Amino acid sequence: MWFLVFGLFVVSRLSGSAEAYKNYTVGDSLGWYDTLEKSSVNYQKWVSGKTFSLGDFLIFNTDTNHSVIQTYNFTTYKRCNYDDDDNATQWSYGDPSATSPQPTTVPVPLMKVGMTYFFSGDYDGEQCRNGQRFRVNVTYGQGLPPSLKTPDDSPAPVSPQSGDDDAVPDTLVPAYFDNPRNVSDEDSEPSGSVSLAAFSRFFGACSYGVLVVLGLACII
Repeated sequence: MWFLVFGLFVVSRLSGSAEAYKNYTVGDSLGWYDTLEKSSVNYQKWVSGKTFSLGDFLIFNTDTNHSVIQTYNFTTYKRCNYDDDDNATQWSYGDPSATSPQPTTVPVPLMKVGMTYFFSGDYDGEQCRNGQRFRVNVTYGQGLPPSLKTPDDSPAPVSPQSGDDDAVPDTLVPAYFDNPRNVSDEDSEPSGSVSLAAFSRFFGACSYGVLVVLGLACII
């Protein structure tokens, strides 16, 4: 599914304002790896000082031996295990058994206000426990650009888990990009243009008026 997101990523960058939306390369030049391999990045420190808003993209430069899991459930994040989280999204599919991992780039849009959690789910959560995880607080900012909107963007109900101050609501994560709504930056028609429906209504009204006049002429 993530390659569909890549296409939407390109569209949203072209259609959105450069000042409103940002791309963040996770880990900067060191990429998305666990600390026992290539990376010495503390991903939570990498997050510090940055402002994340709706419509921004996180760019994960990694390889096929690592995955990108997104969840809104703190318990899933804390356990480094998404097996029981039906609403977690796996943006890339790692292959821990691969002897020759291939480089890959995974763009992930930020689609929901509030805490969002990311981690690698490979090796039964070992990569996550080795530091390959972080969380971000997403603000509304400019809101979603038209290229990322879906027919149902209504917020999910809030029901925090009791007894866990860091928890976020268990929310239903929609399949954002299975049926994207392809619209332009301006949903309204340009002034001066006439839609086919409007023309049909006008033509129908005129036809009805002509028939009335002809009927009156025959009576007279």
